[in-house]
Amino acid sequence: MASAELEAALHAARAAAAIIRKAFRGNFDVQYKADASPVTEVDVAAEKAIKAELQARFPSYGFYGEETGKDHADAEALWLVDPIDGTKAFVRGYPIFSVQIALMRAGELVLGVSCAPCWNEGLGELVWAQAGQGAWRGLLDTPLAQFERLSVSAVDRLGHATLSTGNLATLARAPQWAELGRLIPQLHRIRGYGDFLHYHYLAGGKIDAVVESDVNILDIAALAVIVREAGGRFTDLDGRAPGLETRTVLATNGRLHDAFAGLRLGAG
Repeated sequence: MASAELEAALHAARAAAAIIRKAFRGNFDVQYKADASPVTEVDVAAEKAIKAELQARFPSYGFYGEETGKDHADAEALWLVDPIDGTKAFVRGYPIFSVQIALMRAGELVLGVSCAPCWNEGLGELVWAQAGQGAWRGLLDTPLAQFERLSVSAVDRLGHATLSTGNLATLARAPQWAELGRLIPQLHRIRGYGDFLHYHYLAGGKIDAVVESDVNILDIAALAVIVREAGGRFTDLDGRAPGLETRTVLATNGRLHDAFAGLRLGAG
């Protein structure tokens, strides 16, 4: 049975998805942030819709959004939201972007909703997870009772494993780049699916590990819950649980996590 928090997050994600679908491949204003990343009027409208829904149902909870910033972020329960993770893809008209909504309680991620509204030839994909309830996937407009439970793969050897990578600029400048180069020839396959997609694939057993740097907690908070509840393991490259300051990711089916230990960036 869906909790009231999960129901709110799902309703908010679907409200944002409706805004995004209407605008996809249409005309909208694009601005650029200080870091040169794009933001559109659609990002802002989608986040406002999410925030309105969540705050109406849970007014005492904090909110931390990619576009509207922090509101009572010191609250014990904190919503973490990226209304369009993958805005560059959205702007260029290809569907590898998603709505990300997570709930952090007392510093622990306990709920995640990842909604790709234009994936699957426009049918969309919705994945949710809540602590102790598993991870579940279905089409965007499908009733929850028809969702399928996700499970990571049973692959336990690098020689049989597929790794997906993304956002590797920082890692490419670090000594650990050589370690990644050492690991790659041992793998069965390497891919670069990116954004929500490689985490959905990991949770569903289609790939076995993901390595990323240069991430923001809002990008990966919901996905961390989903991978964990599908039976996997999700840390930063130093083996720490994800938190507000997380900037790197090592996500695996759990069986392969220790095989990537050489990628540790160090506490600094």
